[in-house]
Amino acid sequence: MNPATTGNDAANATACAPTRGRKLACIALLTLLGFSLGCSEFVVIGIEAELAGAFGVELARVGELISFFSIAYAVLTPVLAITTGRFRRFPLLVSYAVIFCASNVGMTFAPTFEIMIAARVLLGAVSGALLGIGVTYIPELVAERRVPQVISVVYAAFSVAMVVVTSAGKIVAHALDWHLIMLATLALAVVSCAALVALLPRTGATDEPATMREQAALLAEPQVIFGAAIFVFGVGSVYVLYGYITPYLEQVVGLDAWGASAVLMAYGAMCFVSNLLSGWLDGRFGIRGLTVTFPMQALLLAAVWLAGANRPAAVAAILLVGLSMYLVSVPCISVFMKASRKRHPKALTLASSLEPTAFNIGIAFGTAVGGAVVGAGALASAGLVGGAFSLVAGALAAITFMLDKRRAQSGAAGSERL
Repeated sequence: MNPATTGNDAANATACAPTRGRKLACIALLTLLGFSLGCSEFVVIGIEAELAGAFGVELARVGELISFFSIAYAVLTPVLAITTGRFRRFPLLVSYAVIFCASNVGMTFAPTFEIMIAARVLLGAVSGALLGIGVTYIPELVAERRVPQVISVVYAAFSVAMVVVTSAGKIVAHALDWHLIMLATLALAVVSCAALVALLPRTGATDEPATMREQAALLAEPQVIFGAAIFVFGVGSVYVLYGYITPYLEQVVGLDAWGASAVLMAYGAMCFVSNLLSGWLDGRFGIRGLTVTFPMQALLLAAVWLAGANRPAAVAAILLVGLSMYLVSVPCISVFMKASRKRHPKALTLASSLEPTAFNIGIAFGTAVGGAVVGAGALASAGLVGGAFSLVAGALAAITFMLDKRRAQSGAAGSERL
């Protein structure tokens, strides 16, 4: 390598370093991207009945729009993280952003249900990769001590979007036309991606290449495997109910469209608090805390079933389920990141992508089970079925805690021998 060329590259990188104002703008846009990704993923939940009518399919089939998205997201996010490790980050981000916007166009103007499914699969294929690459810019935009805080804000924006777009979609579909909420989601995707491409740095410290082998070794860690399984049953338990929450609120609880929208907005506030509590839970108890929270979640989901058409009791139980929904996130992320930092340092990008990947596997699993419950005419029993899965998640959390503890003790004993 030519030393002069290396020196020029370093000088150019320094000269192109973003200013403080540009860094703040990039952070704001990454947060907006998180919100946009959440809107694109969850926009179909608030307009399920309208989509079923527009495409002439049964309500249970509309759940496939969530399931197929989640499967594509879960499978391709880690695959793309592993296979594109040798490529520069910015061109990948641009490519994913273009596909993300194109898939939103396909969703908005789909003439048939099959094309809508295809657009959802394409959306799921790139959403996790786009978010994962966006998050890698954060260490270059803020001080090291603020990195976890900013990452949590980006993910919080994603989770807030989940409920904002479902409730807004219900209101817009009821008062005007469901196509309008799809158009708004498309516009948000285009604006956020275009602004990010314009402002984000073209090069950076996290452009260091990593081989497939260096990253894939992380997936063989027992704690990582069981941590991912926690998401499948823990998130899936809630989505047996939440995947069909709008018809549940209307058909079982007996709320009208405005009442259902109000409950969804309140549910969103609970999810935001749940994100904050997840960080506190991890800092105080680590993965062990989930061995208590999941049995509590199971009781809350059973309470939704027991409440039935009793509006005050049902709404209270559903909101408390929302408060428990994201408690799983940070403790499991910590397990993934700790395993990567200690034994697989070049797999940090893959480790950061495991949370949304595993989360979406849980969404696909829970929504598929929920679709089977709805198809069997047992929508009122969704909470009871979900509660059973929460108990499984609690058992998996206990196994993960024991594995993590045993690995830490083994590492300490090895250090003493040295």
